[in-house]
Amino acid sequence: MGRGQIGGHRVLLALPQTFMNASGEAVSALCQKNGIDAENLCVVLDEIELPLGTLRMRRKGSAGGHNGLSSVIAQLGRSDFPRLRVGVRGERYQKGTHDLADYVLDPFARHEARDLADAVARAVEALRIWVTEGADSAMRFANAKTSSPGPASDPD
Repeated sequence: MGRGQIGGHRVLLALPQTFMNASGEAVSALCQKNGIDAENLCVVLDEIELPLGTLRMRRKGSAGGHNGLSSVIAQLGRSDFPRLRVGVRGERYQKGTHDLADYVLDPFARHEARDLADAVARAVEALRIWVTEGADSAMRFANAKTSSPGPASDPD
């Protein structure tokens, strides 16, 4: 967990240390302890349903099949909080032929790692915009065509 400021706004950055499927426990406890309302929370998550490097930001929505996000929704008792999905579906992934846990924990190929690094840099910028300018501006930036390297289903 780290604390800082972005554009004069106090921020708290946390990486839950629970298993992904139980990440809602950590998020809920963090929000309660720090008095964070859902509208001031942005959950960032990996998304196998999006091609590697694609960003999708939404103000609210369903878990879209993501177990970690399902846990957060269940623990908070609501789904109306911003979330930023970072696509991790590389070219070697084929639905049904890989164990999902093994796939997302395996290292990326060198060229994929570069694409992911670019996506992370764009995700950081989207979060900076979210903090300083609001959700609408951040969604316009994150969801722009330039952040979408290929076709994807919309999990929300």
